[in-house]
Amino acid sequence: MSIRAAHHTGDHTRLVRFRRRSPTTGGERSRVGSGTSGSVFPDGRARKQVWVEPDGLRQFQAHRPRLFALAYRMLGSASEAEDAVQEIYLRWDGTDRNAIRSAEAWLTTAVVNLCRSWLLSARARRESYVGPWLPEPVPTAAGELGPLESVEERELVSLALLTAMERLSPVERAVFVLREAFGYAHREIADMLTLTETNSQQIFRRAGLRVREGRPRFDVPSDQARELIERFLKAARNGDVEALERMLAADATSTADGGGVVNTARRPIVGANNVARYLIGLFRWEVPGLEIAVQELNGSPAVVAWVAGDPLLVVDVETAGDTVTALRLIVNPEKLAYLGRVGGSPA
Repeated sequence: MSIRAAHHTGDHTRLVRFRRRSPTTGGERSRVGSGTSGSVFPDGRARKQVWVEPDGLRQFQAHRPRLFALAYRMLGSASEAEDAVQEIYLRWDGTDRNAIRSAEAWLTTAVVNLCRSWLLSARARRESYVGPWLPEPVPTAAGELGPLESVEERELVSLALLTAMERLSPVERAVFVLREAFGYAHREIADMLTLTETNSQQIFRRAGLRVREGRPRFDVPSDQARELIERFLKAARNGDVEALERMLAADATSTADGGGVVNTARRPIVGANNVARYLIGLFRWEVPGLEIAVQELNGSPAVVAWVAGDPLLVVDVETAGDTVTALRLIVNPEKLAYLGRVGGSPA
């Protein structure tokens, strides 16, 4: 693949902190309008006209950032997460809220179960997807997915872990996300998913083993990772194969998601020399107006190529110490649409 080709073609402590820090206004992060009528998401897509009284709308807006973060972790797709939140908003509009004791519990249960059902059809679509399927990248420097203050919180939104979560069943993914990322007690998860508490505990242990099997947790400070990525990017742009090889693990892999829209390698490339030469071929093209920056996506530094304010390529770089172990290249324009809408361009 070339850049030119791409250009053309019950412990709620963490939840409380999440709600306090997450933005509820501004740009695409608050796509529910401040009025009480009209389309919910003013992004050009057709939406049902809805009306919610001010108190109901304010309640939904207060929870919306957390609902998006939950749906994204469940689906691995920012655009589908937006659609899930929109669907729940319409259900919220048609519900007798006087009978709801806890808006948080009702909305969380509704979102997670909707995502469970969507994952069943998504799995079928992804089986016929052209080439490898990777999650959509999301900028996180402004708290779009909640506070990412610890190694564990950053790992839970990493493209590496979201990709590994694709091997989970919908109920395994739901239990894992609710417990690990949002800190819900197993008795609460059991109520949401119609399980027993013991079953929830067993599913959680099994899911954790499956997504982390054979791979360590994050252990590289963000500043150190950024410095390594900047050196790595410089060597790639300079065509320095030897320098790239020295920074790559012997069994390093490069996986590209073009979705059949952009021509990419349809199988992972393996081995330091092979990956180094592939990257040099990728960066050898001159594209007018091309800007390349290192930005925070999914809790860690990533390489983003922009042209005229639109993202062209995202390179997620997985590191271990001073070594690059894996690269994930996302060039499918549909996967980059959310990143383009919410901003973050260096321009």
